[in-house]
Amino acid sequence: MNKGLTMKTGQTHMMRYMKPLLDRVERGEIDPSFVRTHRPPITAAPEMYRIFRDKQDQCIKVVMDPWADGASAAA
Repeated sequence: MNKGLTMKTGQTHMMRYMKPLLDRVERGEIDPSFVRTHRPPITAAPEMYRIFRDKQDQCIKVVMDPWADGASAAA
């Protein structure tokens, strides 16, 4: 079963960078909105998963909005 494969992994200390990064976003120094390309209602989830999976419509990041279709927060 030896296929000559090498697997390397790594970790980042994201907690070290999270606070300074969020501070810069809050001050307006960084605008992360370019990453989110789609914000559909949650009812569109199956279609959006397909679009993301198939790399259609220049889809980079989808943020579902559970209240966009008029559903209440309690529902």
